This record gives sequence, C-alpha cells and structure tokens, in this order.
Amino acid sequence: MSSSAAEPGSEPSGDLSTMAPQLRALRRRASLTLEAAARAAGLSPAHLSRLETGQRQPSLPMLLALARVYGTTVSELLGETVADRDAVVRAAGMEPTAAGGWTYWQAGAPGRGMQALRVHVPHGSQGDIVRVHPGEEWLYVLKGRLRLRLGDATHRLGPGDSAHFDSLTPHRIAAEDQDGVDLLFVHTLLQSPTAALCLGPATHLTGETP
Repeated sequence: MSSSAAEPGSEPSGDLSTMAPQLRALRRRASLTLEAAARAAGLSPAHLSRLETGQRQPSLPMLLALARVYGTTVSELLGETVADRDAVVRAAGMEPTAAGGWTYWQAGAPGRGMQALRVHVPHGSQGDIVRVHPGEEWLYVLKGRLRLRLGDATHRLGPGDSAHFDSLTPHRIAAEDQDGVDLLFVHTLLQSPTAALCLGPATHLTGETP
C-alpha cells in the first residue's frame, strides 16, 4: 500500500491558521518526529509537513488517523476548546466542519474514550478509499442510503440501519444517493502512538472497483 494514495484528496485552504500549528504542537507533544508520525498515519513526511504549514487541508480520515496517532481528538486537532466537559451537547453548539468533502458535527465531548460525530458523506466522496485501523466503529444511517464494504462483503444500509464492526476489518463507505448520506458515527479513540489509519484506493487492496 502506498502512503501517497491518501494525498490527492487534500486541497489547499486559506483558513487553517489555527489547525496547522496545532497539528505540529500535538505531534511534538507526542514526542514523534515528522517521519514517525507520517508513517503511523499512512502519509508521506512531505504531505504531513504541508498540513502542518497550512498548505494543504486534511480530509476527515486523515484527521481521524492523526488523532489516533497523537492520542487526542479531532476537536483538539482543529484547535477547538470546550470550557467544561458537559454530558449534554446541544444542537446549537454543534458547528459544522468540512474535511475532504465530508461535513461533520461533533456530537460528543472531547477527551473521551470514544468520539461521536454526525457526518454527511456526499455522493462520490472518497468512495474508493479503504480504511484499516485498530478499534471499533458504530454507525447509524439517518438519511439516504449507504454502501458499506467490510472485507469481501458489501452491505447496503438505509435509514434506521446500523453497523458495528472491528476497524481492523478493511472497510470503506460510500453514499448510494446523489444527495449523499447522513450518519451518526462513533469510533474508539485509541491512545496509542502506533495506531494508524491506512488509506488507499480500494482497487489496490481488494481488487474491486468502486
């Protein structure tokens, strides 16, 4: 699997003044070199360097990978802070964030052992990327239809359907409908510097076309 496969989905952005230095600070806090962090996250050192200098915008899978590697949350990677870790998250406090074509809302408090998100996946967005990483994932379809690939099996889920699986099983998700699909998504946040999210085209890993 080539680490460079994860890079084309990123786009330059001019509003990363907070995220870029935060990525660098969290890497240093984890006592990881640029090369070690990039390898653990399935990126090239050059690409991670561009993320840390604000020259590229990370996709949501990249943010999840880096969060696992650094033992933190996507919220902290984005420089978001919460005064008190309340048990209740109000709808008015959920600010949308765009990453790699996806839009997501934090649906849980930071600093927990699990991370909860509400996610909108557009049609055709990263449908050819396979993910493999330690932990567990649970998703619930709110609206639209989802195509979920788990290992060699393909599942089609509609509103009200859910899936709970071991994240070491190669998996990928894609929206079946042109309007995309809305999900509730929960994943375990492993506090391990060796945890990695491997990204690559499905044709490289499974021999299957999207």
